[in-house]
Amino acid sequence: MVVSAVCEMMSIGMIIPFITAITSPELIFASDYMNPIIEIFSINSEVELTIFLTILFCITAILAASIRLITLWFQTRFCYSLGADLSTQLYKNSLYQPYTVHVARNSSEFISTIVNKTFQSTSFAILPLLNVLSSSLLLLGIVTMLLLVQPLVAVSVFTLFGVLYGAVILLTRSKLDRDSERISFEQDEVVKKLQEGFGSIRDILIGNTQEVYLNSYAASFKALQDAWANVEIIRSTPRFVIEALGIVSIALLALYLASLPEGLIGALPVLAAMALGAQRLLPILQLIYASLSSLRAGFESLIDILELLDEPSQEEVIKGNHKLIPFNNNIQLENLSFKYDSQSSLILSNVNIDISKGDMIGIIGTTGSGKSTLMDIIMGLLKPVDGSFLVDGKVIDENNRFGWQSLLAHVPQSIFLIDASITENIALGTPIEKIDLEHVTHVAKQAQIHEAIMSWDKQYDTVVGERGVRISGGQRQRIAIARALYKKASVIIFDEATSALDSKTESSVMDSITELSKDLTIIIVAHRLSTLKNCSNIIELDDGKILRQGVYNDFI
Repeated sequence: MVVSAVCEMMSIGMIIPFITAITSPELIFASDYMNPIIEIFSINSEVELTIFLTILFCITAILAASIRLITLWFQTRFCYSLGADLSTQLYKNSLYQPYTVHVARNSSEFISTIVNKTFQSTSFAILPLLNVLSSSLLLLGIVTMLLLVQPLVAVSVFTLFGVLYGAVILLTRSKLDRDSERISFEQDEVVKKLQEGFGSIRDILIGNTQEVYLNSYAASFKALQDAWANVEIIRSTPRFVIEALGIVSIALLALYLASLPEGLIGALPVLAAMALGAQRLLPILQLIYASLSSLRAGFESLIDILELLDEPSQEEVIKGNHKLIPFNNNIQLENLSFKYDSQSSLILSNVNIDISKGDMIGIIGTTGSGKSTLMDIIMGLLKPVDGSFLVDGKVIDENNRFGWQSLLAHVPQSIFLIDASITENIALGTPIEKIDLEHVTHVAKQAQIHEAIMSWDKQYDTVVGERGVRISGGQRQRIAIARALYKKASVIIFDEATSALDSKTESSVMDSITELSKDLTIIIVAHRLSTLKNCSNIIELDDGKILRQGVYNDFI
């Protein structure tokens, strides 16, 4: 940037001897400054002088343009590389946030910030900031040279343009602030509307409610585009006024210089330098103004990024050396209570449960009874506000919960399958080159999905489609069971994993679960009592408390 500014000074400064050589070459030969150069290059005639200065002027102009181009290349590459780093760091920081943060925040906010706001901040905050810096250096160089050529005129012109742009900035600041907030808000809304639409596509198709979702999305996206349009108009408008004023200024300057004793011919080199300086100055002033406008428009998005980056990450804790929690005897919940914050009521109250290793435990209760919250506590995702959660007599807390979680596997109600092969879905989270194919086949047999897989054309290379749409519900559940077994977990938690299945498929999947290793401790959350008929103990929750415990026949 500094070299570019120096080259701009040289290119403007060279126009004076260049024009002088064309109009009054005798002045060059009489100049004390030029004599050493004339002697070095053995210039003897006016023609040689003119050719030499023309070549020198062209070289400085080309050099200045080349350096600016190189600066632009490096500046832009740096900016967008920084944007990629920011987006990756945001995603990383989000993944390492505690479960309570993800529960409290809509995923569309994370996605919008990581993808959209990072791009917007790169284009409308970071790059403009670099443009302001580089343009300010160029401006300093050009103004310095113009001051050396004609101080009074340079000060007058620069003051005029500076005051005009300053006034525009002051007048548009509040409008840009409002648009910046609007852009930040509507970006979240646009992603949210898309997620809602694609997430409920079945209901939309059945209910023929496409227009409702479309109108909602269109309103948010239109508001977003309107805000960006306002920013673009504000960024571009002053240029036309300033360009007209620039032409008028040059005309008045020519009139002023023509009135001087040396006349217009004598003042022509100075006039040319001022014209070239103005020609360079105006785009730079406009770029600075436009960049400041963009920076203000992207400010709220940049703030959102910085706030997400500033949230404390658990990366170091999670990546630390975690000792496995020995689990040889039992899991205990003693007088355990939980609520999300001080204002909310208790979701779990004084819960006492004892689960022995190798047990198959069933948890049943109506919606809102606290079943899923209880599972989240057992999985170490939530911390009880009162009471204790112990494994083999040792309290599970922030210091050892990651070691405990390494023993767990979770099969949720909504099975997440990636649009990839069966193998990749069973070994989810494992790099392809590190997947143990023999173990994949073994756990698929345990989950009783191997025969079905082998009947398909591509077998374990079969692609399941987005969210597993190309396979049945029962097959998705068995793949989820195989995934849990692939982890070699000691405890598997089925959180209403069969509630969406019909009775026959559910019975088949439950038989698969029952046939699993007797060394596994299995906890099954269910709505239907029949799902839990093979459990060694069934616990019924009601309003966050244990209503009763027993075996299947006791409940019948």
